[in-house]
Amino acid sequence: MPTNLPPDALDKWEEVEAAHTPREKMEKMIEFLKYVPQHKGTLKLRGEIRRKIAVIREDLEDKKRKGTGKSSGGPKLFVEKEGSAQIAILGPTNAGKSSLLQAVTKANVVVSTTNYTTIQPVPGIMDFGDVQFQLVETPAVMEGSGDGRAWGPMTLGVARNADGVLLMVDLSKNPVVQVKLLISELEKSRVLVKKPNGRVEVERRHAGTALRIILVGRLIGCSMKEVEVLLRNYKIHDAIVRISGEVSLEDIEDAIFETTTYKPAVIVANKADLPDAVQNFQLLKKYVNNRIPIVPMSCEKRFGIEVLGKTLIQSLGIIRIYTKEPGSRTDTGRPFALKSGTTIGDLAKNIHKEFVSNFLFAMVWAKRLPFSPKKVGLSFVLDDGDIVEIHTR
Repeated sequence: MPTNLPPDALDKWEEVEAAHTPREKMEKMIEFLKYVPQHKGTLKLRGEIRRKIAVIREDLEDKKRKGTGKSSGGPKLFVEKEGSAQIAILGPTNAGKSSLLQAVTKANVVVSTTNYTTIQPVPGIMDFGDVQFQLVETPAVMEGSGDGRAWGPMTLGVARNADGVLLMVDLSKNPVVQVKLLISELEKSRVLVKKPNGRVEVERRHAGTALRIILVGRLIGCSMKEVEVLLRNYKIHDAIVRISGEVSLEDIEDAIFETTTYKPAVIVANKADLPDAVQNFQLLKKYVNNRIPIVPMSCEKRFGIEVLGKTLIQSLGIIRIYTKEPGSRTDTGRPFALKSGTTIGDLAKNIHKEFVSNFLFAMVWAKRLPFSPKKVGLSFVLDDGDIVEIHTR
């Protein structure tokens, strides 16, 4: 059920939404929490707001240290994204996160058997064919990470900001225990690795237009009228709300606070070359039961890298679209790495906004088409390996 916040709390949340600076937003969130009743129904909401306050506070303190000329010293909560997709590497201590980064990127990392040697995020670029993945090694996950223990807020903050996660386990130990730990701590911070049945996107506008709800799917246990009432209670009068799949009123409220996020995951089962690895890998496969793809690897001996790259492309739904100049015989050789479901219009926006405003038509070369090339419009859906030639005015 939704949290059913009192009117005073709803008013305070409107003040949070209206805040113009990070400090003002943090202060308004602190005030908002004072009006949120403390009971089981508001537990995850209060936890999420506290997490956001902690992130803003850390960022403000880091900027203050830099502003006074002192070394920030503090770890980064987020890593600026590069490449086609950012992937957070999560795992218990000594699972091989540093070894993986060393094996597949040129990042300068320290590989050590000492526990908890990584104390801040370390990024590196993994080139796989035509796709560049930015892998970010994070400090080890331990019991209590999701409650704020040790580097937990930093590690889980990186995971929340990334496009996907690698759950790294050590096959010389019980991998099921390790996977359970990682998923449990992620869920505490409202990061899911199991794809939800539905999705809600709230796009706020400030053009003075009316609330618009686009429903593609099914509402569970509620009506469209109840959805409208909930949104208006949160002073959302000018927005586009896209609802797909099966969602409840609680899911819609989660979207307002951005409390829950889904991240595609791949399990990297490291040290697959060790004696107990085969038996432990079978235990892991049985437990996961095809819910998350598993890639057996030996980072030390560098096998499994090819499978990892292919699995990441598939799990993140990445497609490679090649372009060519009108009249040219060959494509540029440098593809755009885009999400599955991308249209000609999306590709045109990625190239330049004028390609959309001046668009005439596009020619598409693809093996799946009965006749290639095919003349298409902006709504044509692309697939991996397509070659596109855009014609403009």
